Amino acid sequence: MPLVHIALRAGKPPAYRQALCDGVYRALQETFDVPEDDQFMAITEHEAANFRYGATYLGVARSDDLVFIQITASATRTVAQKKALYRRIAERLGEQPGLRPEDVFVNLVEVARENWSLGLGQAQYAEEFR
Repeated sequence: MPLVHIALRAGKPPAYRQALCDGVYRALQETFDVPEDDQFMAITEHEAANFRYGATYLGVARSDDLVFIQITASATRTVAQKKALYRRIAERLGEQPGLRPEDVFVNLVEVARENWSLGLGQAQYAEEFR
């Protein structure tokens, strides 16, 4: 059950923002075996003064279209799955809404399964594997 936060500069239309969510979700399904309806995502928009980035850090030429995608997920995936996820997100967001791969910044935060409560005050994943 990944939790996704997407941050970008303010000013993109709703369809653009929806395409970001759709592309990330489909990439998660294809590479992390995320099931249908497992969608927990939030988008935050920031004015230019509140959105900073290294325009050429590590030789990547970023633009003001840069999006930060932070995914919190259980620590159960292989390095190969993670690499496939990063690649597939960049491909999907290139297709729709048309982002350049240089403007797709992904950060994966892995947590233990017991660090999730999906509602009802329960640790569903911890209880599932006792």
